[in-house]
Amino acid sequence: MVETIAQLIGKVNPKLYADKGKELLKKYGSTEGIPSEEVKENPLSEHFLVYDSNSETLEPVYFFILDLMNDFGLETEKLIDNFTSSPGSGHFAELGQRATIMQQQGTKILADINNVIRSVLNIIYDLKEFRIRLDQYNDLKTDKKDSAILSLKQIWMDKVDINKGNSSIKAMALGQAGFQTLIDAFLVVKEIKDVDKVDLNDRVKRILRPRVLEFNRWLEESEKELRKRYEIERTYLKTQVNSLKLYSRWAKPYLKAAKDLEMKEIGREPALVKAFNTIILELTLLGKRKINVKEEAISGNLPKEFEKIYSKSKNYYSCVLVNFKFRGIPQKVSQQSHYAFGGRAEISFKSYVLNEDELNKFYEILEDSDIDDALKLIEGATGESLEQLQEEIEYFLEEAKEKEVKKQKDSSNPFKAIIGGYNEESKSTESTKSKASISLSPKKIKIRPENFGEKNNIRPLAEEMAKDLAFKFFDIYKKAHGMPSYT
Repeated sequence: MVETIAQLIGKVNPKLYADKGKELLKKYGSTEGIPSEEVKENPLSEHFLVYDSNSETLEPVYFFILDLMNDFGLETEKLIDNFTSSPGSGHFAELGQRATIMQQQGTKILADINNVIRSVLNIIYDLKEFRIRLDQYNDLKTDKKDSAILSLKQIWMDKVDINKGNSSIKAMALGQAGFQTLIDAFLVVKEIKDVDKVDLNDRVKRILRPRVLEFNRWLEESEKELRKRYEIERTYLKTQVNSLKLYSRWAKPYLKAAKDLEMKEIGREPALVKAFNTIILELTLLGKRKINVKEEAISGNLPKEFEKIYSKSKNYYSCVLVNFKFRGIPQKVSQQSHYAFGGRAEISFKSYVLNEDELNKFYEILEDSDIDDALKLIEGATGESLEQLQEEIEYFLEEAKEKEVKKQKDSSNPFKAIIGGYNEESKSTESTKSKASISLSPKKIKIRPENFGEKNNIRPLAEEMAKDLAFKFFDIYKKAHGMPSYT
C-alpha cells in the first residue's frame, strides 16, 4: 500500500495530525518507527468539493485552484501526479506507445553508459598499475633506493630481457652451465665499473656488462615513458568521465518521461472497467506560507515582545494540502494528438501547520517513501554507478590540482608563514574536509521541541491562518462555480 501525503504529515507530528497519535507513539516508541500505513489522518480542518460534468474539461478545475493558491501568496508544489487508463481505451494504447518509444531511447543511451563505465573501470585499473610502478621510481630518490632498484631489475628481467629467449639472464642462469651466478651478479652490480670488482669468471662478466648498460638505459627511458602514459591515461579518464556525465544527462529526460507515462496500479478500483473508455487522475498540491513573526507582532496578532525575539524562534508555515481525484472520459481532440478530459472531480482542502523542522522531516520521509521510488530508479541508473567510482576517480583527477597547489605554495611569499598564513590555509583545508565528511554521511533530521512562545503563540496563530486559507479556497471556488459541496 502506498502512503498518502496526509499520512506522511501525520507521521511527522502524530500528536496533532494522526488519529490516536499518542497511542501510536506509545506503541512504536518514536515517529521514526511508526508505519505510515497505520496513520489515520487528522488535519486541522477539511473541506470537500464535488464537480461532475462530462461536457466540460477538468483542466480548468485544477488551474483555477492552482492560480488561486498562488494569488494568496502560497508557495505551491506538486507532490503527486498519477493516472490510470482502462485497458480498452484508446488513451491507454496511445500512451503505451509513447512510453515504449521513451523506454527504447533511454535503453540505448544506458547501453552506451555501460560501455563507458567499463572503459572507466579499465582505465582506473591501468592507472593503479602505473601508480605502483611510478612509486618504485619515486623511491629511487629516497632511502628506499636499494629496494626500488632490485624491484625494477626483477621487472626488467621478467618483461624486457626475457624477450631474448635462450640468451636472457634467467634462461642462461637456469639452463646453461657456468652461468648459475648471473642472476645474483646482475642484482648486486649497479654500474658497469662495478663489474670488475665482483669475483666472477670472465664469461659471466662479458654477459653482465652489456646487460647492466641496457638496464640503466631502460631505467631512464622507461620512467619518462611511463610518466607520459600515466598522464595520457589520466587525461583519457577525465574525458570518459565527462562522457559518462553527458550520457547520463541525455538519458534522464527519456527515463523520466517513461516514468511519467507509466500508469499507476490501483487494484480493485470499481470506477476502472477494462472495456470502458475511462481514466482516473490523482493530483496533490501542497501550498505553504511562512509566518512573518515580526510583522504579526507589530500588527498585534502576537505579543509585543515577539518583535524583538522573532529571530530566535523556528520558522512556521501555514499549509494547505489540496488533493484532486478525477474520474474522466478521455476524448481525442479532432485532428490533434492530445485528449480532453470531462468527468467527475473530487477535491479536498486540508489545513496543517508545520515548522521548519517538521517540514524538512516531511520531505525526508517523502524521499524515502514509495511515492518517490520511480525517481530513485532513474537516479540509480544514471548516477549511482559513477558515485561508486567517485573516490578513485577523484584520486587521479585531483592529483594534478594538488601538484599545482604545491607549486603555488612553494612560489608564494616567504614571509607568509610569519603572519600565520600557512596555518590559516591548513585550517581552511581541515574545515573543508570536515564539511565534506558531514555531507557524505547526512544525519537523520531531528525535530526540536517547541518552546513556550512557539507552542502557545506562533503555532495557534499559524493554525488559524491555515484553516482560514483552506476555507477561502473552498468557499471561493464553490461560489464561483456553483458546485455542490460537502464540508
